[in-house]
Amino acid sequence: MDSRNLTLLTDLYELTMMQGYFERGDNEVVVFDIFFRANPCGSGYSIAAGLQQAIDYVKNLNFSYDDVDYLRSLHMFSEEFLHYLSGYHFSGSIYAIPEGTVVFPREPLVKVIAPMMEAQLVETALLNIINHQSLIATKASRVVHAAQNDTIMEFGLRRAQGPDAGLYGARAAMIGGCAGTSNVLAGKEFDVPVMGTHAHSWIMSFPDEYTAFKTYARLYPSFCCLLVDTYDTLKSGVPNAIRVFREMKEEGIELEKYGIRLDSGDLAYLSKKARKMLDEAGFPDAFISASNDLDEYLIHDLKMQGAAINSWGVGTNLITSKDCPAFGGVYKLAAIQNEEGEFLPKIKLSENSEKITNPGNKTIYRIYEKETGKIKADLICFADEILDPEKELLLFDPIETWKKTRLKGGSYTVRELMCPVFLNGACVYLEKSVTEIADYCRQEKETLWDETMRLFNPHPVYVDLSQKLYDVKKSLLDQMSMDD
Repeated sequence: MDSRNLTLLTDLYELTMMQGYFERGDNEVVVFDIFFRANPCGSGYSIAAGLQQAIDYVKNLNFSYDDVDYLRSLHMFSEEFLHYLSGYHFSGSIYAIPEGTVVFPREPLVKVIAPMMEAQLVETALLNIINHQSLIATKASRVVHAAQNDTIMEFGLRRAQGPDAGLYGARAAMIGGCAGTSNVLAGKEFDVPVMGTHAHSWIMSFPDEYTAFKTYARLYPSFCCLLVDTYDTLKSGVPNAIRVFREMKEEGIELEKYGIRLDSGDLAYLSKKARKMLDEAGFPDAFISASNDLDEYLIHDLKMQGAAINSWGVGTNLITSKDCPAFGGVYKLAAIQNEEGEFLPKIKLSENSEKITNPGNKTIYRIYEKETGKIKADLICFADEILDPEKELLLFDPIETWKKTRLKGGSYTVRELMCPVFLNGACVYLEKSVTEIADYCRQEKETLWDETMRLFNPHPVYVDLSQKLYDVKKSLLDQMSMDD
């Protein structure tokens, strides 16, 4: 649990708007949604992550004396407003899609229902946390998929954008499907496996490669992975590794899990040659691990070339999501509660149709094909709508409305995705371990069609609107166009 007070981890304009609402006496209960507009990395899906850290942030929200003194020093805020901040606590409700769930563009990952000032304050930090971990979890999931059930080790700490990005990026990578991380602090904090071998400097610090290998193998016989490319992979590294494996075996020292790591050169060619050498020497169960600026595309190509690699250390391109370094989640006002307690839908217009928001207090239903258990579509509805899977359901594209699918009653199943996290300021969400979330994520990905999982030109999962929500959205758009 992160017990840091991150209350000032916010953009200044959240506080200036809060003071504006405070001075005007405007503090109606509102609904804000966090959603994203496009899957990162060209993916057909994303993985929701970061909720536990978002919970920790909200639990620890309070303005300390030092915080208030700092804000006073900016000469922007009144003493009355600063006094309000000094007693601030979050009293609203938050709903969210559980971590590890496969998610798609435009559907709310998190919904905040709170007085305006409280809902405004949490925007920046929630986006920071959810955006980062969802991005890395999605990237890790793609890498794992490309490796076709081989072991993926997260090796990115030294290239991450700072300690927090390394720590929570490792957490997200584990949720996405990595088997372990090199990050020892992540191992301690999240109780996940830590993995690693040795550097080239270990080899170079000894008089010769053979002595370096033998010393390391005697130290760590339960997991012995020897880095073979310091000098000459095929003429020196692999032969010396084989010599050490053979000597250990002759001495009766059991190597429980052992193999070699390649960190440079043509990984496909070298791994196939090394595999042949290991097999001929009587070590067919020795694994071959590889690293060196790997990502899902390179791993995919190496697999296509028949590379004899069954363990992959992925660093920079995973921990930074180098080809797509931002998730793009946004936080938009969706409804304002009136004096009668009704939520009045609000909509944001844009000349870009994808930036027009979905109004109202909403939830999401996931529609599964009953026969296969695969996802048929997601349906965004008003929170008070209930779907009966025994009744016929009409799905239609909210943009290209002539595209329709009619599901017969009894042919599909339904699951509501959003669950309560905070209710009236109290946390009601049961924390899960990272391992439990990762197991759930694996089950989630089994509900995706192969066409959606593929790395190149994936088939999109449809995210539709209920007829009621579509009608309200269209009415608001028509009304605003007439006002113009």
